[in-house]
Amino acid sequence: MKPVFDSFAEPKTDRRKFLLGLAFASAAGIAAWRMPWKRVDHLGRQKLEDLVPKKIGRWDFVANSGLVIPPNDPLLNALYSQQLTRVYFDGENPPIMLLMAQSGTQTGFLQVHRPDFCYQAAGYRITPVRPHPIQLGSKVLTACKMDATNERGMEQVVFWTRIGDRVPGTWPQQKIAVAEQNLRGIIPDAILVRLSMISDDMRAAETAMDSFVRAMIAAIPPDRRSVFIT
Repeated sequence: MKPVFDSFAEPKTDRRKFLLGLAFASAAGIAAWRMPWKRVDHLGRQKLEDLVPKKIGRWDFVANSGLVIPPNDPLLNALYSQQLTRVYFDGENPPIMLLMAQSGTQTGFLQVHRPDFCYQAAGYRITPVRPHPIQLGSKVLTACKMDATNERGMEQVVFWTRIGDRVPGTWPQQKIAVAEQNLRGIIPDAILVRLSMISDDMRAAETAMDSFVRAMIAAIPPDRRSVFIT
């Protein structure tokens, strides 16, 4: 007769469950190890209002209004650290409208300020976004270009986005830039810079806005240019 205590023998280990548990624990450990922890904010405590000059090359600041912007929303306002809207005029050509939206903690919501989003939301017909490289001395800024039209006329639009140490050209590339930097343990800041000019003359508008960009970057102290370009 078998001893009574044999009925209390330890159950056999389920090898499959053990391996699954080990895999889940490993995945959780890797996820925790990969969790971004280093916050990067190129702007810091400085204000865009103070950093961007009111006189840029031959252009002078003349107004804060008149730009196409996304509808006011408390949630969107909470997602952005700073926003700047200005109109500059050189006394001769159509004014240049400047918009900047900066996020100190990149959450993926910077797209709400992308021109291909907010212009359509404002009722404009837009052309496909296309590459528009701008020569900045020995560097090339990978900006984008599109045209937006409504009953008042055509607006030429040039813009770019800096996310951490990248300047992605498209919305998918923007998401990839965030993901890649998260994998490096970095929570990047981001800024979108948009210039526009009401003009039917595409070449003249592009030439003027490219000159404005070069003058703006040159007017910013070298140690603060990383806020806008890489």
